[in-house]
Amino acid sequence: QVQLVESGGGLVQAGGSLRLSCAASGRTFSQYAMGWFRRAPGNEREFVAAISWNGVNIYYVDFVKGRFTISRDNAKNTMYLQMNSLKPEDTAVYYCAISRKGYLNSYASGRASEYDYWGQGTQVTVSS
Repeated sequence: QVQLVESGGGLVQAGGSLRLSCAASGRTFSQYAMGWFRRAPGNEREFVAAISWNGVNIYYVDFVKGRFTISRDNAKNTMYLQMNSLKPEDTAVYYCAISRKGYLNSYASGRASEYDYWGQGTQVTVSS
């Protein structure tokens, strides 16, 4: 059984930074693609960033490009999301997820339906 635990959320002023972490246990974390998604109040869940198992392929949604950086440390079974220049519209619950489709290949998806395991989420609130 895979368990994902997000941490690092909190309250920050606009223009500030936060670093989210996603710690994985259970199934071999390092062999699967992973992603970050978010859900703002009243909105659908949306893709933020994805990373292939070896970190070679990385994808971002347009509205975070240049501000957010996804990375992973397979030795620590942990994925990160460095968020800089935060805006009030970044306020959301952020979720990490693992995709079995991205097993030891270049795949890294922006589709939530292609992720199999999800964390409980961490709240990020950006004040104006």
